[in-house]
Amino acid sequence: MCQNCGCDISHHDHDHTHDHSHSHVHPHEHATKGPLGAVHAAGTATSRAIEVEENILSENDRLAARNRDLFEAHHILALNLVSSPGSGKTTLLAKTLSEGGLKAAVIEGDQSTEFDAERIRQTGATAIQINTGQGCHLDAHMIGHAMMDIDIPTGKLDNHIVFIENVGNLVCPASYDLGEAAKVVFLSVTEGEDKPAKYPDMFAASQLMVVTKMDLLPHVPFDLDRCLAFARKINPDIEILTLSSTTGEGMEAWISWIKNKKKV
Repeated sequence: MCQNCGCDISHHDHDHTHDHSHSHVHPHEHATKGPLGAVHAAGTATSRAIEVEENILSENDRLAARNRDLFEAHHILALNLVSSPGSGKTTLLAKTLSEGGLKAAVIEGDQSTEFDAERIRQTGATAIQINTGQGCHLDAHMIGHAMMDIDIPTGKLDNHIVFIENVGNLVCPASYDLGEAAKVVFLSVTEGEDKPAKYPDMFAASQLMVVTKMDLLPHVPFDLDRCLAFARKINPDIEILTLSSTTGEGMEAWISWIKNKKKV
């Protein structure tokens, strides 16, 4: 189970659907089990539940290491994009692919629908959709299957960037390594400047924080300085960018960050 919310991520049913446009849909059905204290029958020791959680995370870390080795062997920069729903990361990603001059592919994660993958394919980039059902995050097992489906082992995406757009959630994805080079957390000015303080694990786990929808800053009660202070208190090493997909403000810095990361 997920150590944060109790969703069952230990078993996945893979239904790989391929249409003529190379669309890939992976439904992952999860039985929601609720918080830790609600997932056991009477008399089950909490220590046993913790042991199960640790085993699941240990297995996830093993698979993530295998994913990372494969990414590195093919000189692929993998970035795990995380945020709450509605941060604007899909819009930003589409703009990045259209204007950034990047060789890239995308692994999309949502509980349902293929809407985001369809938006990404309109840019000309390869995109694969993972539907997690009731699951609240992607895990390394899912990414491993997706890597096969976009032909990473064959060398098709050598020297590319792979963007992994995680399920919208600022809690659970913080705990799951997917094999990425870095987590990038997105926070829009419409969400409130206290998000880093409320969800510290995600901001502690991220290398970069991107504050989005800056064009709306004059119209919403968002204290940017306070937000940045919260983030830096939690993670003194976090890098920070501000941008607007609508006006293009900050896009050059964002694309430069990606290109510089690719060289590392």
